[in-house]
Amino acid sequence: MAQAAKMAVTVDPEPERAGEKHAFRFFDNREKYLMFVTTCSEKWEVAQRVGREIPFLKPTPPALNLFDAGVGDGTVLTRVMRNLHRQFPAIPFCVVGKEISMEDVRLTLEKLPDRFQEHPQLVVVMTNLYYAESPWLRVNRPETKPAVKRWNIALEGSTAHEFDEQVRNLGPVLAEGWQTKTSEKTGNPLYVQPSILVLYRKDRAFALDGVIPPPGGAPAGYDLVIASQPYRARLSAEIKVRNVLGPLARALSPGGRMIVIQSTGKDPGMELINAVWEEEFPFVTPRRDLIAAMKEALDRSHNDLNYDALRDDESLFRYELHALPDEIGESIGTSTLLAAWNAATYVAQIEDDRMVDVLRDGDYLEAARDVLKRHGGLWFEDESFLVTRGFA
Repeated sequence: MAQAAKMAVTVDPEPERAGEKHAFRFFDNREKYLMFVTTCSEKWEVAQRVGREIPFLKPTPPALNLFDAGVGDGTVLTRVMRNLHRQFPAIPFCVVGKEISMEDVRLTLEKLPDRFQEHPQLVVVMTNLYYAESPWLRVNRPETKPAVKRWNIALEGSTAHEFDEQVRNLGPVLAEGWQTKTSEKTGNPLYVQPSILVLYRKDRAFALDGVIPPPGGAPAGYDLVIASQPYRARLSAEIKVRNVLGPLARALSPGGRMIVIQSTGKDPGMELINAVWEEEFPFVTPRRDLIAAMKEALDRSHNDLNYDALRDDESLFRYELHALPDEIGESIGTSTLLAAWNAATYVAQIEDDRMVDVLRDGDYLEAARDVLKRHGGLWFEDESFLVTRGFA
C-alpha cells in the first residue's frame, strides 16, 4: 500500500458548509439514522430515481466521472454503481464521494469490494472536504488549514474477498483522517484533518494512470452528480445554492447531469409530525424556488447551465416504512410505532432536545398509530429536479 502523502493546494475561497447560528445535532444521531436507513425504502427509491438519468450520460475519455455529495452509508452510491456497470461495462469509472462521518465512510467501504471485483476499471475517492472543496479535491483558503493528507491504496488480488480483507484494515486511516470538531458558529461538524482516500486495483494501475486523480488534481468535470438531501431543510434557498448546489453545478462536465432530491413534506410522515407540533413545516424551499435561486446566482457566470423542474409525474416519488402486511391492523406493535416515529422525525429533521417532553408523555405513539391506521402504513414523498450543462 502506498504511503500517505501530504499536499497543500489553492482554490478560490468559498463558504465552508450550509448551516445556521446554532447547534444542529440531528445528523449526528447514529441510532436515528441507522434505524431510518434499515426500516425505510428511501435509499432504494433514491437509487432507482438516479438510475433514470444514467441512459442520458455521454461520458468522454478517460473515464465516466461520478460525484456523490453526501455518501451516507453508501447504499445509494453502490446501487448506482451497479447500474452504471450494466450500462457502461467497459468504461473506466472515477467515483468521488464526499462524507464527513467516519462511521459512514466505514459502512461505504464495506460495500465496495464487490464493485472492484465486477468493475475492475474503477477508482474510488472518499473525502471529508466541504461541498465547495470536495469536487475539486482541494481546500479553500489553504493558508488557514492543515495540509491535505492523502492515502493511495492499491488493492492487491482479484477477488472481492481479497479486497474486503484490505478494506477492513483501513480503520487507522479513517481514525486519523476523519476526526471532526464542532463549529462554534454553526454547530455543524468540521473536519480536523482535510483528507482524501484513493482506492483502485493494483493490477489495473497502469490502465488507470490517467483516471486516478493526481495530488492536487481532480476529475476535469463530472458526468453525474448526486445531491440527495445534502442540506438542512430549513435553510433558505440562497444559502443552499451558495454553499451546496452552486459549487456542485459548477463541477459538471459538458453534458453532465446533476440530480437534486429533497423531501416535500406532503405525506403521512408530515401528518404525524403535525399531530405533535401543529405548525411545524421544515420544507421551505420547493424545487422551483431552488431553481430560481440557482439562476439568480449562476446565470451570469455559468450561462451554459440548464434547469429542469420536471413535471410532477417525473419529479415526485415515494418511499415507505417497511412493514409486514399483518403489522398494520387493529393492534400495531410498539416496535413498528417507534420505527414510524423515528422515520417521521428524521425526515422532518427534528432536533433531539425538542423531543424530550414529547417522549415523556407517550402521546406520540398514539399519533403514530392513528396515522398508520388511516393510511395503511407510512410513506414519504420526495421531489427531484435536474441541472445539466450544455456541450461547448
